[in-house]
Amino acid sequence: MIVTTGGYVTKNCNLWKGVVEMGIKGREIVDMDVNGLVNLLNKALADEWLAYYQYWIGARVVKGPMRGAVVVELEEHAGDELRHAGMLVDRIMQLGGTPILKPEDWYKLTNCGYDAPEDPSIESILKQNIKGEQCAIDAYNNLLKLTMHKDLITYNIILEIVRDEVEHEDDLQTLLDDLEMH
Repeated sequence: MIVTTGGYVTKNCNLWKGVVEMGIKGREIVDMDVNGLVNLLNKALADEWLAYYQYWIGARVVKGPMRGAVVVELEEHAGDELRHAGMLVDRIMQLGGTPILKPEDWYKLTNCGYDAPEDPSIESILKQNIKGEQCAIDAYNNLLKLTMHKDLITYNIILEIVRDEVEHEDDLQTLLDDLEMH
């Protein structure tokens, strides 16, 4: 059976009570504590939701020179963070886990926290989001080290996400550098 979930095609899945989870062999090849991994993936999920909102609200309140270019970048990054959240939820459910169900739990589980854009200046918002991307890169790098050779499916998902986070940091730093040259 082939099931499409969140843009991913997952083979040999069982559909049970509306939940997509991996078959027995798919879980057996995960050579680590699956419950511990699900907890770490939920922490990353909390980060993605908070990052999504930080980008989304930042795009709406940001003020200053180059506002148009910054809004476009922040909105694009918000979309990427939401896509990452979907990837993590899909993997959590494949592993037989439950994703975070209540937004108030995001704050309890987050690795990186949330910086409210109380200062709507472009410089401040760019610096806040660069800080968030750097934290995400560190958190995902730790997950890569943990899953390497132990869970290649999760490893590849995390690798795709960390590539985006590195690109986001670079995009934001370039905008900040351009702002400082004006």
